[in-house]
Amino acid sequence: MVYSSSNFQSTFSSLVWSSNGSAFPLQHASVCKFDLIHILLRKHYQWWPMTGSTISNYLHSSMIPEENIFARFKKIFHTCARRNLKTNLCKWCNYSHPVCEGKVCYTNCSFNSYCESADEICVTIWKQDNPKANIQVITLCHLPHLLVENVLVQNYNTSRCLMSQQPSEKGMLYVCGCVDEQECNDKLIFENHINGYSILQSKEIFPVAAISLLPPLLIAVLVTVLFYVYRTQRQRKRSKEWSKKQAQRSNALARNAKAGDYGDKLSVLIDDSHSDMSSTCANNINHNTELLPIDLDEKVGKGRFAEVWRAKLNHTTPGQFETVAVKIFACDEFSSWKNESQIFVDTNFKHENLLQFLTAEERENSLRKEYWIITAYHSRGNLKDYLSNHILTWVDLQKMAGCLVNGVAHLHSDCTTTGANKIAIAHRDIKSTNILVKNERECVLCDFGIALRLDPSLTVDDFANSGQVGTARYMAPEVLESRVNLEDLESFKQMDVYSMALVLWEMVSRCDAVGEVKSYELPFGSVAREQPCIETMRDIVLHGRGRPEIPSSWLVHQGLQFLCDTITECWDHDPEARLTAHCVAERFNLMALMDCDNLINNNCDTNEPNKMAGEGGEHRANGGVTDIQ
Repeated sequence: MVYSSSNFQSTFSSLVWSSNGSAFPLQHASVCKFDLIHILLRKHYQWWPMTGSTISNYLHSSMIPEENIFARFKKIFHTCARRNLKTNLCKWCNYSHPVCEGKVCYTNCSFNSYCESADEICVTIWKQDNPKANIQVITLCHLPHLLVENVLVQNYNTSRCLMSQQPSEKGMLYVCGCVDEQECNDKLIFENHINGYSILQSKEIFPVAAISLLPPLLIAVLVTVLFYVYRTQRQRKRSKEWSKKQAQRSNALARNAKAGDYGDKLSVLIDDSHSDMSSTCANNINHNTELLPIDLDEKVGKGRFAEVWRAKLNHTTPGQFETVAVKIFACDEFSSWKNESQIFVDTNFKHENLLQFLTAEERENSLRKEYWIITAYHSRGNLKDYLSNHILTWVDLQKMAGCLVNGVAHLHSDCTTTGANKIAIAHRDIKSTNILVKNERECVLCDFGIALRLDPSLTVDDFANSGQVGTARYMAPEVLESRVNLEDLESFKQMDVYSMALVLWEMVSRCDAVGEVKSYELPFGSVAREQPCIETMRDIVLHGRGRPEIPSSWLVHQGLQFLCDTITECWDHDPEARLTAHCVAERFNLMALMDCDNLINNNCDTNEPNKMAGEGGEHRANGGVTDIQ
């Protein structure tokens, strides 16, 4: 049949009717551009209208069968009409092999289609009938009120295709639905479920992963074995060298013993109550040669940086030894060991009220490297433990407190008692656990791990990290506030004086001259726990301006009153107002003179009545003058 203009008009009019008899609005049909018709004509009938020609003219002059052109036009216009009705464009495959990344998969479907109805949604079905079967991914358009795989599609009013696991008797089943976005059922999101593609690919991934990881695993095992063999051989070599060195040392010591030299260097400790290293041992051992023959006996303490052991410094004669203390630093605490060693080796550091130093050593065993500091051993332990179990007399208090004050004064001094120049040292962690008791009336200051050499040649930058250190309970107010004046080296000494005052208070609290002696208590013990933090001490010392209590009963005793006044001046809130350690030492000398004067006066007063009684008088001596014990 040949198309005429009337034929075309009739055909075109019929195209605006759907197959079910309902009419598409003409404005929908009109938006289908004639370019589609041009493409159809060119593709199927090898005709392209020239400039000025029209489809109507072509149809009028051509011999195209009516049923063919009509069917094709109808399909084109129905497609255009569906687009303008905004039906969903969905992926549509009976089977596809998905591709996944993490919890997101793609259907890998190459075909799509507009849904016939605007009510239809895009659906993807992910199912696996049994664990050994392949996973099937099916994509299609579907009416949501109808069942698919015997289930209703849930939560489809979204542009994201969220896979939802459904009950299935055959095996695994996931279904998702979506709308409003082209091919929205292509991207599959597994948010709350196991990644289906991981299950799908598990059989493939495990062999691939095993093959990929095998080379680096073998390399790691090989490196580990080689490293182990290297360390083993190295340790064996060092063990042989150590044995050889020990044999040489034993021979040398034997020769020295015959000559009588080593016997002079190592005094035998027969009485363990003797708290000091023999002076010959401490002064004559060569600190820069071989390691000392030491056997560790028992761990007696542990601090922040090191452990302290009681040990035996052996003599060549069997059964003879010196008891010493060994402070052992782990390899990662090298800086603390180095700092304390440098403090100790200073020839002008030695003082009777500072812990006696023997030597510093680097030691290696089969497992690790250690750093040792070997010092005198004091069996009575630290001052805190001693005060917990002992009560001091007034004389004991004077002597022991005087030792502490003299030790701090020597540290702070820039010259020795002989007038030789020395570098002043700030301890920075004075507390009762860092003071060792030599005997009932003597103590020594120890633990110089964070001590600071106050070298005038150093700049402010060298002291930049030297502010807030020490133990919170004993920190001075300016330390708690982080306002230490780093430009003035006296600031570090003032910090020590404050801490020293708290230790003096601890000693006074356990002196029987105050009357009734209460149980031992740390400074601020009534308001602060065993190990208070800096924030707690800042509230007590800075904001509350708190200090340990000095009861009125302590002020009845003349000597204690003088000592309490000294303590109060030492823990003054203003660092500049505090006494220096040298001034406190002078006050202790003055207290000793006061006791001597009172003792002389007391003896004179008690002898006078005896003299009168000897002359026949009946007057009896009385205790009118108070003794200062």
